[in-house]
Amino acid sequence: MTSNLPSLLLPDTALSVTGLTAYIQALLEQDQQLQQVWVTGEVSSATRYRSGLFFTLQDPDAQAAINCVVWNSQLNRLAVLPEPGEQLIILGRVQIYPQKGSYQLIVWQALPAGEGLRALRYRQLRKRLESEGLFDLARKRSLPPYPQTIAVVTSPQAAAWGDIKRTLKRRYPGLRVLFSPALVQGEQAPLSIVQAINRVERDGRAEVLILSRGGGATEDMACFNDERVVRAVAECSIPIVAGIGHQRDESLADLVADVYAHTPTAAAEQTVPLLADVYAEHQERIAVLNRTVTATLYQSYAELERLRSRLQRLHLDRQIRQETQSIAWVHQRLVQSTHQRLQQSIQHCHLLRQKLVALDPKSVLQRGYAVVCQEQTGSTVRSTADVTVGQALTIQLASGRLTVTVTNLHSDSTAAASILEDRIEPSSNYQL
Repeated sequence: MTSNLPSLLLPDTALSVTGLTAYIQALLEQDQQLQQVWVTGEVSSATRYRSGLFFTLQDPDAQAAINCVVWNSQLNRLAVLPEPGEQLIILGRVQIYPQKGSYQLIVWQALPAGEGLRALRYRQLRKRLESEGLFDLARKRSLPPYPQTIAVVTSPQAAAWGDIKRTLKRRYPGLRVLFSPALVQGEQAPLSIVQAINRVERDGRAEVLILSRGGGATEDMACFNDERVVRAVAECSIPIVAGIGHQRDESLADLVADVYAHTPTAAAEQTVPLLADVYAEHQERIAVLNRTVTATLYQSYAELERLRSRLQRLHLDRQIRQETQSIAWVHQRLVQSTHQRLQQSIQHCHLLRQKLVALDPKSVLQRGYAVVCQEQTGSTVRSTADVTVGQALTIQLASGRLTVTVTNLHSDSTAAASILEDRIEPSSNYQL
């Protein structure tokens, strides 16, 4: 009996089911792309077991499906729990289940599909920017209290631009507003916003910048979560007020701005003061100043009255009389003391004058004494030892002068006797 089967080339060895499964497992589980992969689909069924949550994720047209499992240790970390009919985006890794020869997805995270991916990217960018300190309150700058020039970055067709102009005109007339147009929706919007901010900064006239757009769908606001826009706002040297969307909306540009307002109108209101409020504050400051001046005057008057009363209690007239008497008494003592010292000085001078008169050589001569001097030298002769026989001498009398010649020298006693014996007449001129 001949076989109708085509002839086949049989290998020497064949893989076992386990070997084939192990080979496939190695290929899939060691693939870098499959170790962390995002998969989107619709949950068709979900069952909770003791070990975890098992569910099936399939395409909406049911052309393909994959089994998924979330272990109990990971359930609390999911953003949403898989429910049948939910559109999800799943993060996980591919794992082979050898016992059934199938593969499954070990799930780490589950997000709502569509907006879920955008929300994930938003959270990742926000976390990174926050770690850089772009949202820190310490870097927020205060707005000038009374700006003269402000800039607005928004779309010229946006309703926000009209709201801002009306609000500024109503609150702070006379303000200069610089408009820097930009796209605030679509793929070109981030670059357009960055360029508009840079134009304002290069211009250099604006003291405050308002970045604004009206409300809209979430995807329309995506440009204000773009990293380029956020960094442009953070690096701008001009304080920025963000008024983007409505109160429920919050973008990364809002978080990095110096002031965050919920709406464009609120942004304009926070940028400039209300003129009526400024006037009221001015009037209040005037009132405070008047009260302060009045209070100071009252205090000064009270202090003056206190000092006046104190002066009255001190009886200054009596003190002045007492001081006048004291000064008169001191003056009298000073005059008496000066007169007494003057009299003492006069008496002392009189005694000195008498002594001088007594010691005056002329007075001695008036009493009959004479002064003997050597004729040649004029020196006074005080002893016989000072002269020689034949020497000429001059004798000074009280009236007149004699010139004599020494003929003889005697001792002190003899000389005294000679002097007593001889009488010299004033007009005589003779030799001894």
